[in-house]
This record gives sequence, C-alpha cells and structure tokens, in this order.
Amino acid sequence: MGVKHAREYKEILQELTEAIGSIGDGYVFFEMEEEEWSQMEAGERHDVLEALADDVFYGLGEDPVIKVGGGLVAYRAKHHCIEVSIDGKESRIIRLV
Repeated sequence: MGVKHAREYKEILQELTEAIGSIGDGYVFFEMEEEEWSQMEAGERHDVLEALADDVFYGLGEDPVIKVGGGLVAYRAKHHCIEVSIDGKESRIIRLV
C-alpha cells in the first residue's frame, strides 16, 4: 500500500524527525535506556531519530498507527497527513501534499 505523498520526501522526513524527536521517550522504540540516550551527542541523536522517522514512514504503509515510546504516529490517508501524538495533549501534523 504505502504512504502516498506529493511533497518532497526529504521535507516530510525532516518534519517527521522533528515531531518524533518531541516524544520524550521515543528512544524506547529502539529498546534503549534513558541513560544510553542522554549519553549520545546531539548529532548522533538526530541521526537515530531520522532513521526512526524513515522506518516509521514506511511502516505506516503496512500499519496506519505505530507506537513510539509514549506517543503515537498515525497515517491519516483521508486527510493526506501524518499525525504525531506527543503526549496525548499535543499533536503535530505533517502534511503529505
């Protein structure tokens, strides 16, 4: 199936990386401990988050909702967007068109 998009993938990935990075315990997705995450340099953390965003983007094509730490990432095909629920109170919307 896949996630349909008309925007440049690079732009979508950048926004998705930032949104997923806002999930306080997103590193749990990689079965990392908070201590391991905090010891990484900012550049390393960004690279890990970008890889996670890429995996999640393609994973949404198979499963429209993916849990990332305490947050949720959902593909809203009807609305042409990806919604990242940070903590149940805050959401980020990534437009796909």
